[in-house]
Amino acid sequence: MEFARPNAVALIEDDADFRQALVERLTLEGYDVRAFPAAEPALKAIDADFPGVIVTDLRMPGLDGRQLLSRLQALDPALPVIMITGHGDIGDAVAAMHDGAYDFVAKPFPFERLQDSLNRALEKRGLVLENRRLLAMASDGGQELPLAGSSRAITALRATIAQIADARMDVLIEGETGTGKEAVARALHNGGRRRLAPFVAVNCGALPDGLIESELFGHELGAFAGALRRRVGHVERAHNGSLFLDEVESMPLAVQVKMLRVLEEREVHPIGANEPRALDLRILASSKVDLGEAARTGAFREDLYYRLNVVRLRVPPLRERREDIPLLFAHFLRRAADRHGIEPPNVGDGVRRRLLEADWPGNIRELAHFAERVALSLDETARPTDAGLSLPERLNRFEADLLRDALQAHHGDITAVLAEMRVPRKTLYDKLQRHGLKPAAFR
Repeated sequence: MEFARPNAVALIEDDADFRQALVERLTLEGYDVRAFPAAEPALKAIDADFPGVIVTDLRMPGLDGRQLLSRLQALDPALPVIMITGHGDIGDAVAAMHDGAYDFVAKPFPFERLQDSLNRALEKRGLVLENRRLLAMASDGGQELPLAGSSRAITALRATIAQIADARMDVLIEGETGTGKEAVARALHNGGRRRLAPFVAVNCGALPDGLIESELFGHELGAFAGALRRRVGHVERAHNGSLFLDEVESMPLAVQVKMLRVLEEREVHPIGANEPRALDLRILASSKVDLGEAARTGAFREDLYYRLNVVRLRVPPLRERREDIPLLFAHFLRRAADRHGIEPPNVGDGVRRRLLEADWPGNIRELAHFAERVALSLDETARPTDAGLSLPERLNRFEADLLRDALQAHHGDITAVLAEMRVPRKTLYDKLQRHGLKPAAFR
């Protein structure tokens, strides 16, 4: 089984000509390259989740390669760093490897030497990032939160997912907008043997016109005007893993013909390629409409519908699992509060009534957005009443509401809020601190 390998390379090199030549060669080989003339701007663009490898010169003005290595290791000790050095600096390069560098190449070097090191480092990086993702999912159930609950409908769905997660058959997932169809697809992927291979999600309704076939199936270098390098399409990227076709009903009929071949032959034929490429992947497709009805009316290819409809799962809307709403809301409220660095507010009667009485046509997505507004006290049902409060308490609450409304109206822009409030900057910041309001939470 292959792991999902990242493809990014951050190149730090102060020699402009050498940097440009290396960028061109790496790009032609299919790497996603970002080049920097010095370490300082590179550090601003790289974080602990950087999906790739750092390639840096050892000798540079400002921060040199070893100092950069030290800063990067503080950011993420598992981030691979490859040093480029001259023959006279090999001793320093070896010392850098003792300090944690992944590898070094000495100038002049054959490109294949660097490419071999890059490929090994990228494979290692992919494994590290995948393990982190799996640990995060295990700790908070992030992507699978819509499947939480104890209602009969969601319990039955979870049982079916567990039963077929490791099966080889394709699955059609139906459900209204916002019910959590992608969460079902991810649960199927993560519950089976393909869990360490790529999960590639494609929103069929958002593919750019004119580039749909290239995006899905890829193209070869020179396949058409503007094809300056080979592109691996979404379908091929899912090799050994799962391809999730979200809103598959939106796929144009002409593209459905090619997708039918992918399902039937388990191969992809990129634009401009002489031969198709064999694939091992599982197709998970979702639809918010009755795909069978769409096939009967001619809006969707009937043969493709029957190929996708090997196993069909229906994701229940919230109105059919009302007993799960308080639990889901509590999860979303805690997550929103953590994201904004605030304590979850007390839930008043207005919020409780909304949870019990609303139909939630937007389902899980609408509930999550509602929890976000409640966390920031932006929803009227979340605003407490003034009954029983003293005059100073009412004035204090009124001031907090005015500041909150101003921050929301100006999207957290302090300069605009100052202009509206017409108070000194220090006074405004003191008041924001007293009311626990953070401008960044409104941006």
